[in-house]
Amino acid sequence: MTSLQHPDSVAIIETRVAHDIHRAASALLVDAAQRPTVPCALLADLRGFLVENLRHHHETEDHDLWPLLLESAPETAAELERLSDQHERLETALDALAGVPIDDETDGASARAELRAAAAEVRETVLHHLEHEEPVLLPALGAHMESEVWDAFAMRVVTTSPTVAAHLMVGFIQEVASEREAELLFSRLPEPVQDLLPSMREQAAADLRSLRGAEREA
Repeated sequence: MTSLQHPDSVAIIETRVAHDIHRAASALLVDAAQRPTVPCALLADLRGFLVENLRHHHETEDHDLWPLLLESAPETAAELERLSDQHERLETALDALAGVPIDDETDGASARAELRAAAAEVRETVLHHLEHEEPVLLPALGAHMESEVWDAFAMRVVTTSPTVAAHLMVGFIQEVASEREAELLFSRLPEPVQDLLPSMREQAAADLRSLRGAEREA
């Protein structure tokens, strides 16, 4: 027997946490890009994490989640199409961000200014998009998404997730999610990944401190 989601459901929690990670990661890249003390390698890791995870997120929505919602809620078709149109605009911003050189040879004030500008465009596009998506998507998940269908979708998302700077995902989850939500999300990871969580937490904490310039406080 199937069951629909409720306001505190796994589907809504996982979606909201993913969106909050996108907000946090895009804002951090804008801030870190202007810090001359942040190593290029860390900026490249964060940029790669943000670009690849945002692409993966909106592609799985367009190709997998939207068709699932349309099966049970065809009346959402026009709204979901508008959201997919916004995904195309986000992809343009992501392409620009991905094209900014980040290496020791191009490091400098002008290069970091270019990175910051491209990251700011992604951040603003993400914020604008989520302002439109969440009022549509979260209620639709609660009203129309069966828990078993969501679990199958979520498993496909996890198994195809990008591996670029994957430890940052662990760090951001711990920052944006409640303790109970983080435990829930980590419990749904494959066992081999769960075994790596302690080391991933440690690496993420160190990298996030450096990205925020906190190493100077040590």
